[in-house]
Amino acid sequence: MKPTLYNRLAVAVVVAGLLAACSAASPEDDKKARLEKLKTEQANISKEIQKLEEEIAKENPDAETKVKAKEVAVEELQPRKFDHFVQTQGRVESENNILVSAKSMGVVTQVYVTEGSQVTKGQVLAQIDNSVIVRNIESMKAQLELATAVYERQKNLWDQKIGTEVQFLQSKTNKESLEKQLASVQEQNEMTRIKSPISGVVDEVTVKAGENIAPGMPAFRVVNASDLKLLANVSEAYVTDIKKGNKVIVNIPELKKEIEARVTFVGRTIDLLSRTFNIEVKLPSQPDLRPNMTATVKVVFRTEPSTLVVPVNVIQQVNNEKIVYVAEAKGKQTVARKKVVTVDGVYGNLAGVKGLNAGDKLITVGYQGLNDGEYVKI
Repeated sequence: MKPTLYNRLAVAVVVAGLLAACSAASPEDDKKARLEKLKTEQANISKEIQKLEEEIAKENPDAETKVKAKEVAVEELQPRKFDHFVQTQGRVESENNILVSAKSMGVVTQVYVTEGSQVTKGQVLAQIDNSVIVRNIESMKAQLELATAVYERQKNLWDQKIGTEVQFLQSKTNKESLEKQLASVQEQNEMTRIKSPISGVVDEVTVKAGENIAPGMPAFRVVNASDLKLLANVSEAYVTDIKKGNKVIVNIPELKKEIEARVTFVGRTIDLLSRTFNIEVKLPSQPDLRPNMTATVKVVFRTEPSTLVVPVNVIQQVNNEKIVYVAEAKGKQTVARKKVVTVDGVYGNLAGVKGLNAGDKLITVGYQGLNDGEYVKI
């Protein structure tokens, strides 16, 4: 076989030389035309050489002569755990992130806290002018003291069957009425104190001493960062997949960390505009977490404990089939073999597939343009 090859090549070269010589000897031929002709003949000879080399390599796989092989990189496939998940965006919120406002109208006389102050539930944050109410309280206390004394005397007399029942009842009614009025005024006085409804940190102070304030006007923001949750919206396409208790992987870009948690609430309503439903994830207490931080959320709704996974970019669509290439030994050579696969979910940059076997050497670099049976070099 080999002498035949070289004889054929020698004849081709001689013929090319003769043609070139004849062309040069013909004065009527243009130089450019001769050059193009020679180039065409050279290309044909190169193709013939390549074809013969491939035929020799196929007929003699163990021979030293090898065809030019395409360089590739491979990855040996092994079963692994594979998560089916949906990815979305979310934001961190505090269960206790409260705007505190006044309950009564008036001028703020004193502010007792600053931003960053630790406060406890019921602690007074600011005082509204209550001078008139305090004077009313003192006056009512004096009246109540007199009414109580009159009532006690009338009660003693009534117990001794002295005096009339009307006098006793009037003194009793007067005393009880003043007690209720005093309690009402004292309650009004309590409303002049702006108190924290929760324990936490003062995150914002919007009121100043000397300012007028009215009920409903925000004065402070108090946040308890130990009780945080994450809110996210998920496409309605996953409404039957996402359930309470599903594992969630929360990635906070600013913190450069991942937090593993669980779905604690799944909304029952689909938003008409976005076609999504909301979920909540309770987050563990961490000092770096802040309300309104953004996060990338992966909600895992199914986990394959052992399956074959390939990079999604190596899967090619050819003639309505999804294919990949694996490297197989053929004698002393290595060839690419086409494998038709079935994709069982694409998540991130990975795809779970069926149609491959553990130990297969998947071609991950240089797979573009490969043909089944083509020689490759790892």
